Amino acid sequence: MAAPKQTSEREQRLREQRLALPDGPGVYLFKNADDQVIYVGKAISLRKRVSSHFSAPVTRRGVRMIDSIEAIDFILLSSDAEALLTEQTLITRHEPRFNIQLRDDKSYPYIAISTDEEFPRLYLTRERRRRGRVYFGPYSNPRRARSTVEVLEKVFQIRSCRGPEPGRRTGSPCLDFHIDRCGAPCAGHVGVDEYRAAVDGVISFLSGNFREIEEKLESRMNAAAEAQEYELAAAERNRLRSVRSLLETQGIVNGAAGSFDAIAVAADGSDANAQVFQVRDGILADRQSFYLSNPGEMEIGDVAAQFIAQYYSGRPGVPSQIIVQQQLAEGERGALAEMLSERRKTSVEIRAAERGPKRKILELAERNAALALDHERLRSEQTRLRRVEALDQLQQSLQLDGLPMRIECFDISNLMGTHTVASMVVFESAAPKKADYRRFTIRSLEEGVPDDFAAMREVLERRINAWESQAELSPHDPAYNQSFATLPNLIVIDGGKGQLSAGLEVLDRFRDRGVAVVSLAKRIEEVFLPESPAPVMLPADSAGLHLLQRVRDEAHRFAIAHHRSRRDGAMTASALDSVPGVGPARKKALIRQFGSPEAVMAASREELEKVPGLPTKVANDLLHHMRRTGSPE
Repeated sequence: MAAPKQTSEREQRLREQRLALPDGPGVYLFKNADDQVIYVGKAISLRKRVSSHFSAPVTRRGVRMIDSIEAIDFILLSSDAEALLTEQTLITRHEPRFNIQLRDDKSYPYIAISTDEEFPRLYLTRERRRRGRVYFGPYSNPRRARSTVEVLEKVFQIRSCRGPEPGRRTGSPCLDFHIDRCGAPCAGHVGVDEYRAAVDGVISFLSGNFREIEEKLESRMNAAAEAQEYELAAAERNRLRSVRSLLETQGIVNGAAGSFDAIAVAADGSDANAQVFQVRDGILADRQSFYLSNPGEMEIGDVAAQFIAQYYSGRPGVPSQIIVQQQLAEGERGALAEMLSERRKTSVEIRAAERGPKRKILELAERNAALALDHERLRSEQTRLRRVEALDQLQQSLQLDGLPMRIECFDISNLMGTHTVASMVVFESAAPKKADYRRFTIRSLEEGVPDDFAAMREVLERRINAWESQAELSPHDPAYNQSFATLPNLIVIDGGKGQLSAGLEVLDRFRDRGVAVVSLAKRIEEVFLPESPAPVMLPADSAGLHLLQRVRDEAHRFAIAHHRSRRDGAMTASALDSVPGVGPARKKALIRQFGSPEAVMAASREELEKVPGLPTKVANDLLHHMRRTGSPE
């Protein structure tokens, strides 16, 4: 008879925590040994849901989630909808490794309206964090989104000038006014109320009220024609044509279908794809594709529930109806509908379409999701094979002991010896690892004296010293730096034989530990090796050379960006920087009021007191500073 399996202290502790969970709705958190949240879930019954994880464990790259759990925490809530909202908040805050994550939603542009300005602007952006702005999107087709902005500016006479204030310093209208593309609020040709009404029309259109806008334009055109105001009627006709042309490019679904979003998910292992088809007034307004990381290998229904909650968090336009797949359980639909209804302030229906045009749109979304997932898998496999091929070629061509899984490249940037900086970029498995990039400001050189060799020696020596200092620290130490603590397999120096020789003078401690060092010269892409008089010439079409070029070019770009930042900071420094109480915001207000730092320093007390947001005490400090430095009052 087999001996009973021994229960470890950890397993016993987790079992006791599971049994202590309440039988009610809430959110549960799995934590690892470092007290980091690795998974967040919600449940109608916390006790039953958590127990199901241990009876059917999931894996990620061979690692079972339950093997990483050291503690179970929970939050008991009053309803399933409240649990869903709390779950999404915690996922956003902790970014647990076993929850699904949108991989590429930030790459899509949004259409933003600056409603915090007196005369709002319409513009494209890839961020949606500023207060006082209304955002629509994201849009999967940037070109079409840009075309939409241009048409709406023309139709609704919205200003295209940048900045919070409309117009130019001269006060005269720009060309847009003369070609009937702007109402010229800068010159007083349109009032605030009239302009705001036009902005409301833009918001209505972007919210999906296409037919309403079309009918209003047609009505205004007919009214102008009946009043024999033919020039105005022609202008309204042109605007109507622009709107109809914009709608035609988006495609008609079914005039009776109304407005809704159709969301379909395809999942395979740890990868998933979600498709969102936005239908507004029977028109397919946009289609968006999202690749999802699904490390917990959840089923389609669970993935869809988490995706919908993430997708609509913070979005201004939640539709009144969302069509989903049958796999999304009815209970989940109800919780999501309740949460989104609170956000929309009116009722939101989430249901599975069984027949008719909505079912056809959902089927189309399902096919697109499956195709996108297959395409992504094929593309990922091709990319992986290319990277393996590149690393293999480098190992053979450079006679390395193993594959150069971690490559670090160093470059120097300066202008006539001024503001000398260096960059370190890191490629792991032939892909950029931007979190490990580092910048250096060169300290040992005299300003104005260029010496790339000395700069390279300094930065490489600092890199080695940083590695040695990290060896004494624990990974849990606040001063621990993962990038500096990792030993590279290959160091690439941007330059020729001279730069390589300068680097080798300080790299003995790395080379003794098996780190290979080469340099790459730009002229004819020669690769120089230590103790080898002749350079290695890799074939121009080889994957290994292309990888080295990518690494070198990335190091050059990173160094140039750092150098420009330091140079621009030095060039924009002014006499105002040393004035107590004058920070970036007040400095900007002063420059806007007077035009230049010199004009600010020459201003009188009365002129300074007229600057909006400048306290009297700061104005007095500024006057005192001008007297002390000899600037005119």
